Amino acid sequence: MHEPMRTCSVCRRKANKSEFIRIVRVGDQVLVDESGKGQGRGAYICNNAECINKCVAKKLLNRSFKMQLSEELYDSIAKLGTKN
Repeated sequence: MHEPMRTCSVCRRKANKSEFIRIVRVGDQVLVDESGKGQGRGAYICNNAECINKCVAKKLLNRSFKMQLSEELYDSIAKLGTKN
């Protein structure tokens, strides 16, 4: 079965969708989409500590979603980096 290719918002690496963490925007709410199937505009981050830490430090998702994201969201993304 063909798996969709996605691009990391941090390092621009292309890979299968299953290799990424998906962050989704639904209306004005942005959250981590653990199922990977939630509706809304999505951004992808490599599931490794280097990309996650760079994303959090530079707040790179603000550009992807064209809005200021909360510190709580970046904190929850940073915790994902410690699980690896």
